[in-house]
Amino acid sequence: MSDSLWGYQPSSGHTAGADLSGYAVEATDGSIGKVDKHSDEAGSAYLLVDTGVWIFGKDVLLPAGTVRRIDTEDRKVYVDLTKEQVKDSPEFDRHRQTEDPGYHAQISAYYMAFRIM
Repeated sequence: MSDSLWGYQPSSGHTAGADLSGYAVEATDGSIGKVDKHSDEAGSAYLLVDTGVWIFGKDVLLPAGTVRRIDTEDRKVYVDLTKEQVKDSPEFDRHRQTEDPGYHAQISAYYMAFRIM
């Protein structure tokens, strides 16, 4: 993962301004859902993923630094996380926490434990 958890890795293939809505999201061990919303904001870039029925409709906020690769041809985003790591992520309320700095700190602490050095 990149040094900044809230920014896309230069090697990810991300293009600023590209619309990732609707892209499938793939963990290292399978599909986890689709991108519902995303942000390219410097220092606060993220993907909001709708996991559908996989984990009972839970939305998860993934920092952009977890994105390993974006395949625009197949419309897929690959993240450096397992399905279990995503499933066990802190509870997320899209109406209160999308831009909440406190929640971002909680998410950072959770995902930093899985960083590949």
